Amino acid sequence: MELLSDTAPAVFRLNGQFLAVSEVIARPAGLTAAWWQVLGAVLREPLPVSSIARAMGLTRQSVQRVADLLVERRLAAYEPNPAHRRAKLLTPTAEGRAAVARTAHGHRELAEGLCEALGGEAEFARVAEALRRLSEAMEALPVRR
Repeated sequence: MELLSDTAPAVFRLNGQFLAVSEVIARPAGLTAAWWQVLGAVLREPLPVSSIARAMGLTRQSVQRVADLLVERRLAAYEPNPAHRRAKLLTPTAEGRAAVARTAHGHRELAEGLCEALGGEAEFARVAEALRRLSEAMEALPVRR
């Protein structure tokens, strides 16, 4: 019980810290943290909104709103999904990729600062692995709704 009582507030605070710094990094690129997050999810391959939402632990509706804004601003586009007629794939446009590229400097600075603050790459990797494991454990638990 005490471990959860200590962990949950730390995770909530960490989430807020990541969102705040992401806003600062994304703003000069003409993005919001949410736009950057959704564009980042589709840089490697186009994905349906539901897959983006699932990967990020967000609601499909919130990702849909962001995806629609990205398409409206020509930072992303919808393309046909061969696996599902109605669930189109979101893909970044050249303009969207360029906007994400403009976040690289801030992203690198944050990564380097965290690496230094944590005592090096090995410790940063250990922390990242622990967070991934915690997320997977939460995912495996039955959800009470």
